[in-house]
This record gives sequence, C-alpha cells and structure tokens, in this order.
Amino acid sequence: MIKDLPTDSPLQQRIRRQRATLHNMLIDPMHRAASRLAGAWHDRRALDAALLDSMRKVPYVTYLYATDLEARQISSNASQDGLIEEDFGRDRSERPYMQQLDPDLDMVLSEAYISLRANRPSVTAVQKVWVDGRHVGYLGADFDLRHLPITKEMYSDPSRWRQIKGDPAIRGQVFQQTRIPSRLDEHIDQILPVVEELITDNGVFHLKLHFSSSRASVWTLDDPYRYQVIEFDDLVDPDICLAFPHRDYPHDALVPKASIKPIFETFKHLRFADDTIYLRAGSINIFNGIVGLNFSCDGSHYIPFDQFLAKDSEFWEGM
Repeated sequence: MIKDLPTDSPLQQRIRRQRATLHNMLIDPMHRAASRLAGAWHDRRALDAALLDSMRKVPYVTYLYATDLEARQISSNASQDGLIEEDFGRDRSERPYMQQLDPDLDMVLSEAYISLRANRPSVTAVQKVWVDGRHVGYLGADFDLRHLPITKEMYSDPSRWRQIKGDPAIRGQVFQQTRIPSRLDEHIDQILPVVEELITDNGVFHLKLHFSSSRASVWTLDDPYRYQVIEFDDLVDPDICLAFPHRDYPHDALVPKASIKPIFETFKHLRFADDTIYLRAGSINIFNGIVGLNFSCDGSHYIPFDQFLAKDSEFWEGM
C-alpha cells in the first residue's frame, strides 16, 4: 500500500498553488457572468443567450449553465459550438462540485473529478446568482484540465527518500521464500563493469538492473523517449558497449561519474546480503540523482544517491 501523501508534501503544495491561481483568474469573469444572468433569470431564451455571450468572456471554459437552488438545470448548456438543449432540466445535485459548496462563499472551485460527458478529469466553478439581493440559483462553469494554462509548468519531483510498500500478498509470504541464484547473479562481476561503462561512457542516463530476471532496461541520451531491454547474453558480453556510441559523461548530471561504481557495488551487496530479504531490481538516473530499489518483499525505496551511498551495510541489514 502506498503511504498517503502528507498534506504539506511538495506535490500537494503545488496543487494548492495551481488551484489558487485558477480560482483568482475566475473570480471576476464568473461574477460578471452571474450579473448578466440575473437580468434574464426568469426567461429561458434570454438566459441561454446570456450564457452564450459569457462563453467568450470566461477564460478556457468548456460549458456554462444555470441551475436553481436545488441544482436542477434551468438553462441549456452553452458551449463553444452553441447550445446543448437536452441538458435543460438535468439534476446536478449529486455531482461532486455541488457537494462541495460553501455557504459563506460566492464562488467555489471544485476539486478535480471525472466528467460524465467526456470521461475526462475536469473542475467546475460554481457561482451564486443574486436577483434583487436574493440568492436564486447558481452559474456553473466546467473546465477540462487539459485546456487550462496552469498545467504547462512542469512539476519537478523533489529529492527525498521515499519508501513504498508493495503487494501485501507477497509481503505475507516473504519468510517462506529464498533467493534462487539467477544467471546474472552467477556472472555479476562480469556484468557490473559493463553496465557501469554504459552509463559513464556510452550515453545511458537511466538504467534498471533486474537481478532476478537477468536483464537491464536502459534509456539513452541519443534516444531518450524509448527504452531498450538488454538480455543476459548481451549483458555478459563486454562487446555490448560497441553497440552504443561513445558519449562524454553529461556535465549537468547530478550523480558524479565516480559514484556510479559504488552504487552498483552496493546493489551487489543488497542482492547477496540475505537469502530472504534481497534486492530484486535496482535503478539509477544520473540526472535526478535517484536510486530505485525493489526488494523481495515487494517494498520499494527511492533514495537520493548521496544518502544511498552514505548508508553502510549494517544499516541495510538492520532494515
């Protein structure tokens, strides 16, 4: 089971910032649109016309509609392609965005949910509509997440040690198993120098070594969008390095070139240190500096390389 993200995790902090940006961007146009609807509230044709007019003035919106206080739709859906009249009378009271209303706020931006029509991640802004000082209903505005500009900035996962529990069925049987030597195990002293060379001199920037199945998955600087699987017969042959062009070790790599060998040597130790709890697969990415470990208990660790190398054998055996 994956541990719950703490409420102050970097990813959750970024989500809150993105939501705040979108909320602030919508406050004024949603308020203005609700004012336009107020003047046409009791005339469906005029209400639909006001919604269509507002489509050009509410940024990035997919649909606009009006509901009464019970969240029953009293208008058509307005879209960029015109009116969708069959949505008139639709009961929206059970939709996530209507369940998240705050009586103290004029506008609420929902959490993301899966839309019924497009089956895509969406958010909805719900704005109160007032007529002569009386709350009469709501203006709803649906947004498809892929159309929002705030998603353009790339999220960068911070470097921190994370431990993730795996399949409980595997964990429950872990003490009934023992490591069976693989072909990679039997030739590990021939293979580790090969994979080290691939990273330090042949442009491999991400490598995952699968000890139990005797293979490696690699991503290269020359073809970063596709990974390649190297099977045992090629891994054990130093000539494999001739199949990859020579590349200088990247100057912007987070992992120093001199640290690659100690990382693989620690993988070897974790593979053989215990016959019950042992390393099944280990990976290294030289740009984000993260070492990935998957153990026989199906537990996984993602560790900054310097913290990984700072731990001695006594630490790992204690874990």
